[in-house]
Amino acid sequence: MDEKKRYRKGMNVRRSVLGRAHVDEARAKETDFNAPFQDLITRYAWGEIWTRPGLPKKTRSMISIAMMVALNRPDELRLHLRATANTGVSRKEIQEVLMQAAIYCGVPAANNAFHIAAEVFTEADRQGVARRRATGKDES
Repeated sequence: MDEKKRYRKGMNVRRSVLGRAHVDEARAKETDFNAPFQDLITRYAWGEIWTRPGLPKKTRSMISIAMMVALNRPDELRLHLRATANTGVSRKEIQEVLMQAAIYCGVPAANNAFHIAAEVFTEADRQGVARRRATGKDES
């Protein structure tokens, strides 16, 4: 596959998983310094790995969450927790991933991940309520 095609495929997957707004914001922050890195992750993380047919996005999403716990990457963990709204991973499934991480990554790592997940879920719930109120679809 040529690099331009890999980039296009990667950008499509990146937008579908992380959301258009997040990707647009990241692209708006590109500089001469970080642009080569953004190009690299778009082509290879998103265009090469996330487009492979061997695993569905939902599974790749859960694996990514587990790896972010194992590697103690809280910012990337937040990113991938937010992305579950687009990958179909339920909160119950996230809970199970974090429970398994407690055994394989350690209780402190999982404890931190549960705290981060609670923050992400609270913010998502607030945004959902605000969105429903703004559209007049809030029954409360």
